[in-house]
Amino acid sequence: MRLISSAILFILLLAVFSGCSIWTRYFSEPPEKSIKTTQQLDTHVEQKSETEDKPSVKVTSQKNNDGLPVVANPDSVSVLVNKQYALPDNYAPKDLVYPNVPFLFQNKIEKRQLRKPAAKALEKLFAGAKKDGIDLAGVSGYRSHATQTVLFNNYAKKDGKEKALMYSALPGTSEHETGLSIDVSGIDGKYAATTAFNHTKEAKWLIKHASDYGFIVRYPEGKEKITGYEFEAWHIRYVGVAISKELAKHGWTLEEYYHAVPVSK
Repeated sequence: MRLISSAILFILLLAVFSGCSIWTRYFSEPPEKSIKTTQQLDTHVEQKSETEDKPSVKVTSQKNNDGLPVVANPDSVSVLVNKQYALPDNYAPKDLVYPNVPFLFQNKIEKRQLRKPAAKALEKLFAGAKKDGIDLAGVSGYRSHATQTVLFNNYAKKDGKEKALMYSALPGTSEHETGLSIDVSGIDGKYAATTAFNHTKEAKWLIKHASDYGFIVRYPEGKEKITGYEFEAWHIRYVGVAISKELAKHGWTLEEYYHAVPVSK
């Protein structure tokens, strides 16, 4: 009887000891599977954040008359409008103003206007250029859809549509219609909106300093196959300082910033 009692007591003690060991291990050391699951979740969150941070072109389900997708954010200062993405039909900015800078003409007509944020930034850009001994003048700012239609049709009639498309935009795809772009020249108007301007001191200043004021030279040299347009040092576009600085840092066009497919081959 004593031997049986001793055996039972030993078994009970062994069971208690084993149970405590298992209990301690269960609560002090998380299962390996749980650790992996947490790591996988953390990785998933990081990857999601990286994807969300990448800028993308926002479009609607609509197409314009030429079959191009229509942008969903036409009022954004960083909107991409080009040979791939169009403005809504007959889009017109609501905050057009006359920037207080010299133009090659005196009348307060349509092409003297810009959207308010671009106008304010242009005033600072002109002032900065003047401090560096560069006197600039405006040539052509905002254009309505109707104006761009007449302009492009005249170019197409003169040079043929294919050639015209290298230096002028189809109505609805012109940056001038956004009210965020302007063609500039030297104060004397010499070489205004011509390829000769690309080699002037004014052009060199714009290429180097436009990004300091939130502008970019929209159609830079060497990027013709991406933008779809010839090099135009005189055509500057307001995108805001944060984006202009980033584009200048990397040598990107607006297409490259948005990871958009090149518009021409």
